[in-house]
Amino acid sequence: MKVYTVVIAEDDDGKGTRVVIGKHRHAWVVGKVDEAEALSLIRKVFIKYFMNGGIEEGETGIGKGEFMPVGSDGNVVLSFSLLNADPNDWVYDWEFKNIGERILTPVVEALRPVADINIESQVLYHTPKSSYSYSDDKLGGNVLSMGDIPFFVNSNEWHLDTSISATGRSKVLQFVVYIPSARECPLYLQLPDGELSKTNAFISPMWGGVVIWNPPGCSLGSKKAHGTRRQMSSQELMETLEIFIGQLRQLFGLKPNYHAHGMDVATKFLVSEKGFAQWELDLLYRHHACSNLLSCVATLESLSSLSLPRMIVMDEIGRQVELSLEAASLAQRNATLGIGDSSAVSATRARALAEDAFFHPSIMSISYASVEHYFAIYMPFFAPVCLHVLLAAIKELKRYKVERAKYSAFLASQSQATTSS
Repeated sequence: MKVYTVVIAEDDDGKGTRVVIGKHRHAWVVGKVDEAEALSLIRKVFIKYFMNGGIEEGETGIGKGEFMPVGSDGNVVLSFSLLNADPNDWVYDWEFKNIGERILTPVVEALRPVADINIESQVLYHTPKSSYSYSDDKLGGNVLSMGDIPFFVNSNEWHLDTSISATGRSKVLQFVVYIPSARECPLYLQLPDGELSKTNAFISPMWGGVVIWNPPGCSLGSKKAHGTRRQMSSQELMETLEIFIGQLRQLFGLKPNYHAHGMDVATKFLVSEKGFAQWELDLLYRHHACSNLLSCVATLESLSSLSLPRMIVMDEIGRQVELSLEAASLAQRNATLGIGDSSAVSATRARALAEDAFFHPSIMSISYASVEHYFAIYMPFFAPVCLHVLLAAIKELKRYKVERAKYSAFLASQSQATTSS
């Protein structure tokens, strides 16, 4: 059973009452507070953050209709790409293998009960954006408005889907560092309120995120460096990865950072080196387990109501359904005991088994090969033959009628001859 703790620390230091949300399962209320105020703050900490992850009413996020970007088999591929828009200007590389994977390893381990994550990286060239940006002398650079973001990703030129780890029903999340050409550098992202984005980055739900990185010394009207090869420094790469971790939090339904709205007192949040506080991970585990169990139930109900001609339920399908129900039952039991990580793992297994049963090859071969399917396949072969047979039958029928009329006339003439004689 998980225990959450809120400690009241009375301290009349003149700084007023303040709340500290820890990176584990605890929080502090520091200051001079009476019993009623302490109970009110404890209630807000538990309900607002420990239970709802700081998501306000009307906001999108975890538990608010948002789906986690996790494949139905529980696998996720994080694909990191460094895009050089125009290598004729400058070419940048990075030490992702050494630095990136070291920073992301704690994040991957923290999310393991939710998803089995693989990390890949690549460097691409000749990758211009497909949206329009305009020059602004006051800002000293080129500006990209929020309205142009949906057209930023250039699917025709950005060959991002090169993952070798994405198999089956795995989900691929793309994280892109876009280096603009000298003609459009520096490139800034302008928010709807007219201010420039501090991170110069944006996310696309269920797809990934993009960071626009302007090289050092880049200014409006920069001269071409004629393809000079350079490398992102360790500090620059680490700062970029911190933005990506914040984007990953958003993609999983959490906030990239918190604001103390509705707390009535100053609130501070301690940052975990894993990118996720323990109480946030508990929230993810609960939501992921619930979402997967609902998906498992829906899939098994669809399977039970499936009715196809010539359908034979193989023993393997029955075994998969049985194991899926056992895993779902174990997930519910672990959730009741407060073992959120084990519940998430079992729920993932239950959903994966349910979908394995539903998408079994023996069922797919029937569902995608209906009577109409066979009719469409064999009609081109049998139609010409049937046409000739039909024409021959009509011809024989006409000949039969003619011959029968002749025979009838012959019998009639014979009958008249006999009568006259």
